Amino acid sequence: MTSVALGAEDGEDEPAKPSVPNVYLDLRTSYAALPAGTLGLGFGHSSISAALEALVALKGTSFPSGLPPAQSIVVDLPLTVDVTDRVSLYGGVSGSSINLGNSGWSSLAITSWNIGVQADLYQQNGGTIPTVTLQSTVTQSIPNVPGATTSFNNIVEFDYALDEDETRGWLAGMQHTYTDINSQAARIGTNKIFYVGGYYQWPSNWKFTGRVGIQSFAGAQLLNQTPFQPFTQPIVRLDLDRMDDNDNRLFGITAQIAWMPKPAYQATLRTPLYAVRN
Repeated sequence: MTSVALGAEDGEDEPAKPSVPNVYLDLRTSYAALPAGTLGLGFGHSSISAALEALVALKGTSFPSGLPPAQSIVVDLPLTVDVTDRVSLYGGVSGSSINLGNSGWSSLAITSWNIGVQADLYQQNGGTIPTVTLQSTVTQSIPNVPGATTSFNNIVEFDYALDEDETRGWLAGMQHTYTDINSQAARIGTNKIFYVGGYYQWPSNWKFTGRVGIQSFAGAQLLNQTPFQPFTQPIVRLDLDRMDDNDNRLFGITAQIAWMPKPAYQATLRTPLYAVRN
């Protein structure tokens, strides 16, 4: 998030000028490869949505040996407004294409909408108490028919900067995802991630962030598919971002490996399209 508070005065005779909020389409394109019998779990509010939407679309289809290996492409298009340097609001739609087993890729279609907020509840600002950030997102399947899903994703993260410019530091946090399915024949348990990590930003404004943690899933029974067993397994996420001098993201790549218990892979390309950028 970039500051949109009153700008500093350039001189004693010049009044402060209000900054304009950042407004951008935070375009994210993700590819995921999932082993047989697993859901698309992991970091991010949309990580579980594609697999659930695929099962909803395939209601009435059965696989004798359970859910086959899957690949998915998900495009997220949230319109984001950085209201202040502490608060961002966003909302938009997501489209996905799924390839289950050897069934071929489905047509790319709008499959959900989401709305959310990210806020710094406390900022370190050179002190000893870390910045505390809360991100909350609600995601709803499209169309909202029997078997559709609504997920509530909440992330609390602590960021302890090691220098005044906040170019390096440590992270710790928790993600909690609860998903409700509009069907009495299906249920899905909560998914929790506890993690630690760190980041480093070079003078060239390239920034690397790493997170490692433990993911705990309470299991699921989805439609006519076999049950998905509970598990507690490691998860790793690596981010490489290109920032500008005001810490606006220009480009980003994310790689994630989640064991469920077999490893599942996800890569995300982040290319924000700015209408207004400070």
